[in-house]
Amino acid sequence: MILSRTAPRAGVACRVARGLLVALALLLCLSVGRNAVAAGNGTASAGQAALPAPASLPWAEVEAVARGGTVRFHMYGGMATANRYVDGYVAPELARRYGISLVRVPMEAPVFVSRLLAEKAAGRATGSMDLLWINGENFRNARLGGVLWGPYAPALPNMALTDPEQGATDFGYPVDGYESPYGRAQLVLEYDTARTPEPPRTMAQLGEWVKAHPGRFTYPQPPDFTGSAFIRQAFYALTGGHAQYMRPLDRELLASKAPVLWGWLRDLAPHLWQAGRAYPRDAAALDGLFARGEVDFSISYHPAHAQALIDDGTYPATVRTVALDDGSIFNTHFVAIPFNAPNKAGAMVAANFLLSPEAQLAKMDPAWWGDFPAIEVGRLPDAWRARFAAVKMGEATLSPDVLARRAVPEIPADWLEALERGWDAEVLRK
Repeated sequence: MILSRTAPRAGVACRVARGLLVALALLLCLSVGRNAVAAGNGTASAGQAALPAPASLPWAEVEAVARGGTVRFHMYGGMATANRYVDGYVAPELARRYGISLVRVPMEAPVFVSRLLAEKAAGRATGSMDLLWINGENFRNARLGGVLWGPYAPALPNMALTDPEQGATDFGYPVDGYESPYGRAQLVLEYDTARTPEPPRTMAQLGEWVKAHPGRFTYPQPPDFTGSAFIRQAFYALTGGHAQYMRPLDRELLASKAPVLWGWLRDLAPHLWQAGRAYPRDAAALDGLFARGEVDFSISYHPAHAQALIDDGTYPATVRTVALDDGSIFNTHFVAIPFNAPNKAGAMVAANFLLSPEAQLAKMDPAWWGDFPAIEVGRLPDAWRARFAAVKMGEATLSPDVLARRAVPEIPADWLEALERGWDAEVLRK
Protein backbone atom coordinates (compact mmCIF):
# COMPACT_ATOMS: atom_id res chain seq x y z
CA MET A 1 0.00 0.00 0.00
CA ILE A 2 1.26 3.49 -0.90
CA LEU A 3 0.35 6.55 1.12
CA SER A 4 -0.27 9.79 -0.75
CA ARG A 5 1.55 12.90 0.36
CA THR A 6 -1.36 15.18 -0.50
CA ALA A 7 -4.51 13.17 0.08
CA PRO A 8 -5.93 12.61 3.60
CA ARG A 9 -4.04 9.68 5.05
CA ALA A 10 -5.85 7.03 7.08
CA GLY A 11 -2.52 5.81 8.42
CA VAL A 12 -1.74 9.18 10.00
CA ALA A 13 -5.25 9.47 11.37
CA CYS A 14 -4.91 6.05 12.95
CA ARG A 15 -1.52 7.02 14.34
CA VAL A 16 -2.99 10.17 15.91
CA ALA A 17 -5.90 8.22 17.36
CA ARG A 18 -3.55 5.62 18.77
CA GLY A 19 -1.37 8.37 20.20
CA LEU A 20 -4.34 9.94 21.94
CA LEU A 21 -5.34 6.59 23.35
CA VAL A 22 -1.82 5.95 24.58
CA ALA A 23 -1.67 9.36 26.22
CA LEU A 24 -5.09 9.04 27.87
CA ALA A 25 -4.49 5.54 29.14
CA LEU A 26 -1.01 6.43 30.32
CA LEU A 27 -2.32 9.37 32.32
CA LEU A 28 -4.99 7.20 33.88
CA CYS A 29 -2.48 4.52 34.78
CA LEU A 30 -0.11 7.02 36.33
CA SER A 31 -2.92 8.76 38.24
CA VAL A 32 -3.93 5.61 40.06
CA GLY A 33 -0.29 4.80 40.77
CA ARG A 34 -0.49 1.24 39.55
CA ASN A 35 3.07 0.15 39.06
CA ALA A 36 4.01 3.31 37.17
CA VAL A 37 7.65 4.20 36.64
CA ALA A 38 8.98 7.72 37.01
CA ALA A 39 10.66 8.86 33.83
CA GLY A 40 14.37 9.49 34.33
CA ASN A 41 14.46 7.73 37.69
CA GLY A 42 14.02 4.22 36.28
CA THR A 43 13.33 1.28 38.57
CA ALA A 44 15.27 -0.91 40.94
CA SER A 45 17.63 -3.07 38.97
CA ALA A 46 16.54 -6.58 38.09
CA GLY A 47 19.20 -7.93 40.42
CA GLN A 48 17.73 -6.03 43.37
CA ALA A 49 14.05 -6.53 42.65
CA ALA A 50 12.26 -9.58 44.00
CA LEU A 51 11.04 -11.84 41.22
CA PRO A 52 7.27 -12.29 41.14
CA ALA A 53 5.63 -15.69 40.86
CA PRO A 54 5.97 -17.73 38.73
CA ALA A 55 9.39 -16.25 37.93
CA SER A 56 10.43 -16.94 41.52
CA LEU A 57 9.78 -20.69 41.17
CA PRO A 58 12.50 -23.23 40.34
CA TRP A 59 12.74 -23.49 36.56
CA ALA A 60 11.51 -27.08 36.46
CA GLU A 61 8.33 -25.93 38.18
CA VAL A 62 7.88 -23.09 35.68
CA GLU A 63 8.09 -25.62 32.85
CA ALA A 64 5.61 -27.91 34.63
CA VAL A 65 3.10 -25.08 35.04
CA ALA A 66 3.54 -24.09 31.39
CA ARG A 67 3.05 -27.57 29.96
CA GLY A 68 -0.13 -28.00 27.94
CA GLY A 69 -0.97 -24.29 27.84
CA THR A 70 -1.42 -21.78 25.03
CA VAL A 71 0.88 -18.80 24.45
CA ARG A 72 -0.45 -15.98 22.27
CA PHE A 73 2.51 -14.20 20.72
CA HIS A 74 1.60 -10.70 19.53
CA MET A 75 4.11 -9.46 16.97
CA TYR A 76 4.46 -7.37 13.85
CA GLY A 77 3.06 -9.44 11.01
CA GLY A 78 4.50 -7.66 7.99
CA MET A 79 7.78 -9.57 7.82
CA ALA A 80 7.31 -12.85 5.97
CA THR A 81 10.62 -14.33 7.15
CA ALA A 82 9.87 -13.67 10.83
CA ASN A 83 6.39 -15.14 10.42
CA ARG A 84 7.85 -18.20 8.72
CA TYR A 85 10.29 -18.75 11.56
CA VAL A 86 7.68 -18.43 14.31
CA ASP A 87 5.05 -20.53 12.55
CA GLY A 88 7.33 -23.12 10.98
CA TYR A 89 10.01 -23.60 13.62
CA VAL A 90 9.20 -22.06 17.00
CA ALA A 91 5.59 -23.21 17.27
CA PRO A 92 6.26 -26.87 16.38
CA GLU A 93 9.30 -27.01 18.69
CA LEU A 94 7.41 -25.56 21.66
CA ALA A 95 4.65 -28.09 21.07
CA ARG A 96 7.11 -30.99 20.82
CA ARG A 97 9.30 -30.01 23.77
CA TYR A 98 6.81 -28.51 26.22
CA GLY A 99 3.32 -29.26 24.98
CA ILE A 100 2.81 -25.51 24.48
CA SER A 101 0.53 -24.28 21.72
CA LEU A 102 2.00 -21.07 20.31
CA VAL A 103 -0.44 -18.82 18.45
CA ARG A 104 1.07 -15.96 16.46
CA VAL A 105 -1.16 -12.88 16.48
CA PRO A 106 -0.18 -10.24 13.90
CA MET A 107 -0.40 -6.79 15.51
CA GLU A 108 1.79 -3.70 15.43
CA ALA A 109 3.41 -2.74 18.71
CA PRO A 110 1.72 0.67 19.12
CA VAL A 111 -1.64 -1.05 18.81
CA PHE A 112 -1.04 -3.69 21.47
CA VAL A 113 0.58 -1.16 23.80
CA SER A 114 -2.48 1.07 23.45
CA ARG A 115 -4.73 -1.89 24.18
CA LEU A 116 -2.75 -2.82 27.28
CA LEU A 117 -2.82 0.75 28.57
CA ALA A 118 -6.59 0.80 28.11
CA GLU A 119 -6.94 -2.56 29.89
CA LYS A 120 -4.78 -1.30 32.75
CA ALA A 121 -6.90 1.82 33.12
CA ALA A 122 -10.07 -0.30 33.07
CA GLY A 123 -8.71 -2.67 35.74
CA ARG A 124 -8.72 -5.73 33.49
CA ALA A 125 -6.64 -8.21 35.48
CA THR A 126 -6.60 -10.97 32.86
CA GLY A 127 -6.01 -10.15 29.23
CA SER A 128 -5.51 -12.10 26.01
CA MET A 129 -1.82 -11.50 25.23
CA ASP A 130 0.99 -13.64 26.64
CA LEU A 131 4.15 -12.59 24.80
CA LEU A 132 5.04 -9.43 22.87
CA TRP A 133 7.69 -8.60 20.27
CA ILE A 134 8.49 -5.08 21.39
CA ASN A 135 11.21 -2.46 21.09
CA GLY A 136 12.19 1.15 21.53
CA GLU A 137 9.57 3.76 22.29
CA ASN A 138 6.88 1.10 22.53
CA PHE A 139 8.78 -0.61 25.35
CA ARG A 140 9.38 2.70 27.09
CA ASN A 141 5.70 3.68 26.84
CA ALA A 142 4.65 0.27 28.13
CA ARG A 143 7.01 0.53 31.11
CA LEU A 144 5.90 4.05 31.93
CA GLY A 145 2.31 2.82 31.89
CA GLY A 146 3.08 -0.17 34.09
CA VAL A 147 1.68 -2.66 31.58
CA LEU A 148 4.60 -5.09 31.46
CA TRP A 149 5.14 -7.92 33.95
CA GLY A 150 8.41 -8.59 35.67
CA PRO A 151 11.19 -8.63 36.27
CA TYR A 152 11.15 -12.09 34.70
CA ALA A 153 14.27 -12.16 32.49
CA PRO A 154 16.73 -13.01 35.33
CA ALA A 155 14.82 -16.25 35.87
CA LEU A 156 15.43 -17.50 32.31
CA PRO A 157 18.29 -20.02 32.27
CA ASN A 158 19.35 -19.02 28.77
CA MET A 159 19.93 -15.40 29.79
CA ALA A 160 23.37 -16.69 30.86
CA LEU A 161 24.19 -16.88 27.13
CA THR A 162 23.56 -13.16 26.55
CA ASP A 163 25.74 -10.10 27.02
CA PRO A 164 24.34 -8.24 30.06
CA GLU A 165 25.63 -4.89 28.83
CA GLN A 166 24.19 -5.35 25.33
CA GLY A 167 20.75 -6.15 26.74
CA ALA A 168 20.73 -3.61 29.57
CA THR A 169 18.95 -0.88 27.62
CA ASP A 170 16.45 -0.69 24.77
CA PHE A 171 16.90 2.50 22.72
CA GLY A 172 18.55 4.00 25.78
CA TYR A 173 15.81 3.01 28.23
CA PRO A 174 16.67 0.62 31.11
CA VAL A 175 15.35 -2.90 30.56
CA ASP A 176 15.54 -3.93 34.25
CA GLY A 177 14.51 -7.52 33.53
CA TYR A 178 11.20 -6.62 31.87
CA GLU A 179 12.38 -7.83 28.45
CA SER A 180 14.54 -10.67 27.21
CA PRO A 181 16.63 -10.46 24.02
CA TYR A 182 15.33 -12.07 20.84
CA GLY A 183 17.70 -11.06 18.04
CA ARG A 184 19.98 -8.41 16.59
CA ALA A 185 19.47 -6.30 13.52
CA GLN A 186 21.29 -3.69 11.47
CA LEU A 187 20.22 -1.34 8.69
CA VAL A 188 21.39 -2.11 5.15
CA LEU A 189 20.53 -0.97 1.65
CA GLU A 190 19.62 -3.64 -0.90
CA TYR A 191 20.56 -3.12 -4.54
CA ASP A 192 20.78 -5.14 -7.76
CA THR A 193 24.28 -5.29 -9.19
CA ALA A 194 22.78 -5.80 -12.65
CA ARG A 195 21.24 -2.31 -12.41
CA THR A 196 23.58 -0.59 -9.95
CA PRO A 197 27.09 -2.08 -10.18
CA GLU A 198 28.55 0.32 -7.60
CA PRO A 199 26.23 1.63 -4.88
CA PRO A 200 26.75 4.80 -2.83
CA ARG A 201 28.94 4.28 0.22
CA THR A 202 27.92 7.24 2.38
CA MET A 203 24.70 9.12 3.07
CA ALA A 204 26.02 12.15 1.18
CA GLN A 205 26.84 9.95 -1.83
CA LEU A 206 23.36 8.47 -1.64
CA GLY A 207 21.87 11.97 -1.87
CA GLU A 208 23.99 12.68 -4.95
CA TRP A 209 22.93 9.36 -6.48
CA VAL A 210 19.23 10.12 -5.90
CA LYS A 211 19.51 13.45 -7.70
CA ALA A 212 21.36 11.83 -10.59
CA HIS A 213 18.71 9.08 -10.91
CA PRO A 214 15.33 10.76 -10.38
CA GLY A 215 12.45 8.50 -9.47
CA ARG A 216 14.67 5.53 -8.61
CA PHE A 217 14.82 5.82 -4.82
CA THR A 218 12.36 6.14 -1.95
CA TYR A 219 11.99 5.07 1.68
CA PRO A 220 9.03 3.88 3.79
CA GLN A 221 6.95 6.58 5.40
CA PRO A 222 7.70 7.09 9.09
CA PRO A 223 6.57 5.97 11.61
CA ASP A 224 7.18 2.70 9.76
CA PHE A 225 10.12 1.23 11.65
CA THR A 226 12.43 0.93 8.64
CA GLY A 227 11.57 4.36 7.25
CA SER A 228 12.09 5.90 10.68
CA ALA A 229 15.44 4.11 11.00
CA PHE A 230 16.54 5.51 7.64
CA ILE A 231 15.93 9.11 8.73
CA ARG A 232 17.67 8.44 12.06
CA GLN A 233 20.73 7.14 10.25
CA ALA A 234 20.67 10.17 7.96
CA PHE A 235 20.41 12.37 11.07
CA TYR A 236 23.60 10.85 12.46
CA ALA A 237 25.51 11.04 9.19
CA LEU A 238 24.56 14.61 8.30
CA THR A 239 24.88 16.26 11.72
CA GLY A 240 28.16 15.07 13.18
CA GLY A 241 27.59 11.52 14.36
CA HIS A 242 25.59 9.63 16.96
CA ALA A 243 27.57 10.26 20.16
CA GLN A 244 26.00 13.68 20.85
CA TYR A 245 22.51 12.13 20.95
CA MET A 246 23.17 9.27 23.38
CA ARG A 247 21.31 10.97 26.24
CA PRO A 248 17.78 12.17 27.02
CA LEU A 249 16.22 14.48 24.46
CA ASP A 250 17.90 17.90 24.39
CA ARG A 251 15.41 20.19 22.63
CA GLU A 252 17.96 22.93 22.03
CA LEU A 253 20.34 20.46 20.40
CA LEU A 254 17.47 19.03 18.34
CA ALA A 255 16.45 22.52 17.23
CA SER A 256 19.99 23.30 16.11
CA LYS A 257 20.67 20.00 14.33
CA ALA A 258 17.38 18.76 12.89
CA PRO A 259 16.99 21.54 10.27
CA VAL A 260 20.02 20.08 8.48
CA LEU A 261 18.19 16.76 8.15
CA TRP A 262 14.88 18.31 7.12
CA GLY A 263 16.58 20.46 4.51
CA TRP A 264 18.42 17.47 3.04
CA LEU A 265 15.26 15.36 2.89
CA ARG A 266 13.18 18.17 1.38
CA ASP A 267 15.89 18.73 -1.21
CA LEU A 268 15.74 15.05 -2.15
CA ALA A 269 11.93 14.79 -2.21
CA PRO A 270 11.34 15.98 -5.82
CA HIS A 271 13.86 13.41 -7.03
CA LEU A 272 12.27 10.45 -5.22
CA TRP A 273 9.90 7.87 -6.66
CA GLN A 274 6.59 9.55 -7.48
CA ALA A 275 8.44 12.85 -7.09
CA GLY A 276 8.04 12.52 -3.33
CA ARG A 277 4.24 12.86 -3.54
CA ALA A 278 3.82 9.38 -2.03
CA TYR A 279 5.86 7.02 0.11
CA PRO A 280 5.62 3.25 0.59
CA ARG A 281 3.51 2.36 3.61
CA ASP A 282 6.14 -0.01 5.01
CA ALA A 283 9.28 -1.98 4.21
CA ALA A 284 7.28 -4.76 2.54
CA ALA A 285 5.78 -2.25 0.09
CA LEU A 286 9.26 -0.95 -0.69
CA ASP A 287 10.47 -4.51 -1.25
CA GLY A 288 7.71 -4.90 -3.82
CA LEU A 289 8.73 -1.75 -5.68
CA PHE A 290 12.35 -2.92 -5.73
CA ALA A 291 11.46 -6.46 -6.85
CA ARG A 292 9.36 -5.04 -9.73
CA GLY A 293 12.19 -2.75 -10.81
CA GLU A 294 10.34 0.48 -10.01
CA VAL A 295 13.16 1.64 -7.73
CA ASP A 296 16.82 0.64 -7.50
CA PHE A 297 17.14 0.22 -3.73
CA SER A 298 15.23 -1.33 -0.89
CA ILE A 299 16.06 -0.86 2.79
CA SER A 300 16.04 -3.50 5.48
CA TYR A 301 16.81 -3.62 9.19
CA HIS A 302 17.77 -7.28 8.77
CA PRO A 303 21.11 -7.91 7.03
CA ALA A 304 20.06 -11.34 5.69
CA HIS A 305 16.65 -10.18 4.43
CA ALA A 306 17.86 -9.84 0.83
CA GLN A 307 19.25 -13.37 0.79
CA ALA A 308 15.98 -14.77 2.10
CA LEU A 309 14.11 -13.06 -0.75
CA ILE A 310 16.66 -14.32 -3.27
CA ASP A 311 16.16 -17.84 -1.95
CA ASP A 312 12.38 -17.68 -2.27
CA GLY A 313 12.55 -16.21 -5.78
CA THR A 314 11.31 -12.70 -4.94
CA TYR A 315 14.66 -11.05 -5.69
CA PRO A 316 17.08 -11.94 -8.50
CA ALA A 317 20.34 -13.64 -7.55
CA THR A 318 22.27 -10.47 -8.44
CA VAL A 319 20.96 -8.52 -5.42
CA ARG A 320 23.50 -7.52 -2.78
CA THR A 321 23.56 -5.32 0.35
CA VAL A 322 25.63 -2.40 1.56
CA ALA A 323 26.10 -0.88 5.01
CA LEU A 324 27.05 2.77 4.63
CA ASP A 325 30.56 3.68 5.69
CA ASP A 326 29.43 6.61 7.84
CA GLY A 327 27.26 4.45 10.05
CA SER A 328 24.72 1.64 10.02
CA ILE A 329 22.22 1.63 12.88
CA PHE A 330 21.91 -1.59 14.85
CA ASN A 331 19.80 -2.76 17.78
CA THR A 332 18.85 -5.71 19.93
CA HIS A 333 15.20 -6.62 19.72
CA PHE A 334 13.30 -8.12 22.61
CA VAL A 335 10.20 -9.92 23.82
CA ALA A 336 8.19 -8.96 26.90
CA ILE A 337 5.25 -10.26 28.93
CA PRO A 338 2.10 -8.15 29.57
CA PHE A 339 1.06 -7.34 33.15
CA ASN A 340 -2.18 -9.28 32.68
CA ALA A 341 -0.89 -12.20 30.56
CA PRO A 342 -3.05 -15.24 31.32
CA ASN A 343 -0.13 -17.66 30.82
CA LYS A 344 2.98 -16.05 32.29
CA ALA A 345 4.73 -19.38 32.86
CA GLY A 346 4.17 -20.36 29.23
CA ALA A 347 5.44 -16.99 28.05
CA MET A 348 8.60 -17.44 30.14
CA VAL A 349 9.23 -20.88 28.69
CA ALA A 350 8.72 -19.52 25.16
CA ALA A 351 11.05 -16.56 25.84
CA ASN A 352 13.69 -18.89 27.22
CA PHE A 353 13.39 -21.22 24.23
CA LEU A 354 13.83 -18.26 21.87
CA LEU A 355 17.25 -17.75 23.52
CA SER A 356 18.29 -21.38 23.24
CA PRO A 357 21.20 -22.26 20.94
CA GLU A 358 18.82 -24.38 18.86
CA ALA A 359 16.31 -21.58 18.30
CA GLN A 360 18.98 -18.92 17.72
CA LEU A 361 20.76 -21.15 15.21
CA ALA A 362 17.55 -21.79 13.29
CA LYS A 363 16.69 -18.08 13.35
CA MET A 364 20.09 -17.23 11.88
CA ASP A 365 19.51 -19.54 8.90
CA PRO A 366 18.10 -17.53 5.95
CA ALA A 367 15.94 -20.55 5.14
CA TRP A 368 13.96 -19.62 8.26
CA TRP A 369 14.65 -15.92 8.85
CA GLY A 370 18.30 -14.86 8.71
CA ASP A 371 18.15 -12.83 11.93
CA PHE A 372 21.43 -12.43 13.79
CA PRO A 373 21.80 -14.14 17.20
CA ALA A 374 20.87 -12.42 20.46
CA ILE A 375 23.21 -14.75 22.35
CA GLU A 376 26.99 -14.54 22.55
CA VAL A 377 28.08 -17.45 20.37
CA GLY A 378 31.52 -17.33 21.96
CA ARG A 379 29.99 -18.49 25.26
CA LEU A 380 28.87 -21.77 23.68
CA PRO A 381 30.80 -25.06 23.58
CA ASP A 382 33.06 -25.61 20.60
CA ALA A 383 30.58 -27.87 18.80
CA TRP A 384 27.87 -25.22 18.92
CA ARG A 385 30.26 -22.47 17.81
CA ALA A 386 31.16 -24.60 14.82
CA ARG A 387 27.49 -25.02 13.91
CA PHE A 388 26.92 -21.25 13.98
CA ALA A 389 30.08 -20.67 11.96
CA ALA A 390 28.84 -23.14 9.35
CA VAL A 391 25.58 -21.26 8.68
CA LYS A 392 25.66 -20.01 5.11
CA MET A 393 24.17 -16.53 5.16
CA GLY A 394 24.45 -16.24 1.39
CA GLU A 395 26.37 -13.94 -0.93
CA ALA A 396 23.93 -11.08 -0.38
CA THR A 397 24.63 -10.96 3.36
CA LEU A 398 27.51 -8.90 4.66
CA SER A 399 29.88 -10.59 7.09
CA PRO A 400 29.57 -9.89 10.82
CA ASP A 401 32.97 -8.17 10.73
CA VAL A 402 31.89 -5.75 7.99
CA LEU A 403 28.66 -4.97 9.81
CA ALA A 404 30.42 -4.52 13.15
CA ARG A 405 32.86 -1.95 11.69
CA ARG A 406 29.95 0.22 10.56
CA ALA A 407 27.58 -0.33 13.48
CA VAL A 408 26.25 2.69 15.37
CA PRO A 409 23.78 2.45 18.28
CA GLU A 410 20.10 3.34 18.16
CA ILE A 411 19.02 6.77 19.34
CA PRO A 412 17.11 7.01 22.66
CA ALA A 413 13.36 6.67 22.25
CA ASP A 414 12.40 10.28 22.99
CA TRP A 415 14.71 11.47 20.21
CA LEU A 416 13.13 8.90 17.89
CA GLU A 417 9.62 10.19 18.52
CA ALA A 418 10.72 13.80 18.09
CA LEU A 419 12.31 12.96 14.73
CA GLU A 420 9.18 11.16 13.54
CA ARG A 421 7.02 14.16 14.46
CA GLY A 422 9.54 16.45 12.82
CA TRP A 423 9.54 14.47 9.59
CA ASP A 424 5.76 14.65 9.40
CA ALA A 425 5.75 18.43 9.95
CA GLU A 426 8.92 19.45 8.12
CA VAL A 427 9.09 17.03 5.20
CA LEU A 428 5.74 15.37 4.50
CA ARG A 429 3.63 18.50 4.94
CA LYS A 430 5.98 21.04 3.40
